[in-house]
Amino acid sequence: MTTAPRAEKLTLFLVEDEESTAILLKFLLTRGGYTVVHAADGQQAQTMSDQMPPPALVLLDIMLPYLNGLQLLAHIRQKAEWQHVPIIMLTADSNERDIQQALATGANDYMVKPFNPRELTARVQRFLKVAS
Repeated sequence: MTTAPRAEKLTLFLVEDEESTAILLKFLLTRGGYTVVHAADGQQAQTMSDQMPPPALVLLDIMLPYLNGLQLLAHIRQKAEWQHVPIIMLTADSNERDIQQALATGANDYMVKPFNPRELTARVQRFLKVAS
């Protein structure tokens, strides 16, 4: 009996500075069958985004050291090859002005922490089904 070759895992780019939140998200996403590339601050994320191929999806915090998530979002959206990558803002920032700015700058969705893991997984899956 032969098994079909396993499809390559989709890569998600996680930009999160809170270590405990990053660990939880990496666990949830790898358990869901994804490969997770993690950046712990905005400057590291910007460098990584300039060097890596576009991921299937980005999970992006706003409140980050060195370069905030809104600045990073604008940087990512200027990159032609990243134009169609879904970006979900996942942040404790519930400021209405920041939500509007994130969506206007190119975020596809916005979730406020603390988040429901099932809801997050459902939103990720929704964007990845649309993208495929």
